[in-house]
Amino acid sequence: MAISGFGSHSNSLFFCAILATFLHKGACQIIPVQGQNLVTNNVSVVEGEMAIISCRVKNNDDSVIQLLNPNRQTIYFRDMRPLKDSRFQLVNFSDNELLVSLSNVSLSDEGRYVCQLYTDPPQEAYADITVLVPPGNPILESREEIVSEGNETEITCTAMGSKPASTIKWMKGDQPLQGEATVEELYDRMFTVTSRLRLTVSKEDDGVAVICIVDHPAVKDFQAQKYLEVQYKPEVKIVVEFPEGLTREGEHLELTCKAKGKPQPHQINWLKVDDDFPSHAVITGSDLYIENLNKSYNGTYRCMASNLVGEAFDDYILYVYDSRADGVPQKIDHAVIGGVVAVVVFAMLCLLIILGRYFARHKGTYFTHEAKGADDAADADTAIINAEGGHNNSDDKKEYYI
Repeated sequence: MAISGFGSHSNSLFFCAILATFLHKGACQIIPVQGQNLVTNNVSVVEGEMAIISCRVKNNDDSVIQLLNPNRQTIYFRDMRPLKDSRFQLVNFSDNELLVSLSNVSLSDEGRYVCQLYTDPPQEAYADITVLVPPGNPILESREEIVSEGNETEITCTAMGSKPASTIKWMKGDQPLQGEATVEELYDRMFTVTSRLRLTVSKEDDGVAVICIVDHPAVKDFQAQKYLEVQYKPEVKIVVEFPEGLTREGEHLELTCKAKGKPQPHQINWLKVDDDFPSHAVITGSDLYIENLNKSYNGTYRCMASNLVGEAFDDYILYVYDSRADGVPQKIDHAVIGGVVAVVVFAMLCLLIILGRYFARHKGTYFTHEAKGADDAADADTAIINAEGGHNNSDDKKEYYI
């Protein structure tokens, strides 16, 4: 439809805007031109909360500002609201700014809003409103409530109905874990995310929290947790109650078997390995009592405990000493032995060095009996004769002994 006879181009634009608003359709379309003076911002808002849309003009020359919805219907023309939606309210209006609030935002409000400045040619700037929908409370489910040590379990965490899709992370105590996520798209760009965590548990995991953390721009610290319940076989330890030192003939022996597991051990048994149990030994619950010890009782005594998960044992080796034995069993200290050997070797080396220096200072000349008079002899036979009978021309040779 052509428009004429309304004066300036600005008046024609004004008439088109009013006509489009009341007819609820685009009677006139204004060609969008990227403005250099018109400024706005994109807005992200959580569903049900309030969004603020701002149209700002730099160096305005008294041109008219208006705000259009995604259907290009005029929400505000200057400070007037032609659109009959009371959720839109004027926050501020001046020559340089049109500030409008939209309360109780819903998914249907999402889209591109247009800030329009009536210049020649007109300018437009676009503000995209993104509506965020937070997920529902995360739902934790486990394949089994109670797990035995060494077995694998699976835990799932579901974040339902969010926009955009949530991200799920896992923690076991303070240790991050990696799950496997699947994303299901629902209606109206809504998503449900499910993450599956598989882990093999040990007895140390009993009572440890497994935490599902949901990360989404609309919420912070959104999480759910489950405490692991792990069953494990008993841990067994034999404690000597009496005596504190050596086990001597004629005295008594008292042992206690301490067993801990989950569930608690339902049975504790004492036995002697590879031998018959002493006939007068007394077993009371987890305690073993043997009186009047003698060396025939020597051997290995074993405490065994069991529960639904398994069984375990601990051994005590009994050695009965003579009644006159005193003190406690001495353990060989290899470090002390090594130190003594080192001192002895060092002393011997010092002695050898001293002896060597002494003999070096007192060394002399030694002659055998046959060597006497050999200096003046013409041959070996003469030397022997001179040694036996003496020689007038030879000097006396003396031997010195130290």
